[in-house]
Amino acid sequence: MKLTDRHRAYWRRNLILTFGLLVVWSAVTFIAGYYARELNAFSFLDFPLGFYVFAQGSLIVYLAIVGIYVFAMNRLDRRYGVGERR
Repeated sequence: MKLTDRHRAYWRRNLILTFGLLVVWSAVTFIAGYYARELNAFSFLDFPLGFYVFAQGSLIVYLAIVGIYVFAMNRLDRRYGVGERR
């Protein structure tokens, strides 16, 4: 099957979205972890902020990443006509 310009545009946008969300995931996972000791100087709900970021905040961000990906890909599928037929 030969890829058309429309397919290439779809995959380009798909890769940009995936890469962008992967950068956010990496930042939350690794950069926030790197600064955890500095964050522990502050508290949130009587917990050290570094602990709270990893126990709750990172999970919320991960869930948001999944939600954003689902929403954006459904929209992209409809725009390019490659969604599942119902």
